[in-house]
Amino acid sequence: MQKLKFAANSGQNPGFDFLQECWNDDPALQIVIKKLLVKFPQWGIAIVDGVLVDCER
Repeated sequence: MQKLKFAANSGQNPGFDFLQECWNDDPALQIVIKKLLVKFPQWGIAIVDGVLVDCER
């Protein structure tokens, strides 16, 4: 959670793999991740049918 808070404050992308791991581990973190992806669309990560997708891969 601390890494997600840091990302929200700094705008630094924590990485797709980290976000996906959090997404799969805790449904409560999905809300936080959704807000991050709306705030930072330049990260190139989207949610499609409830799954995180890296638009650059």
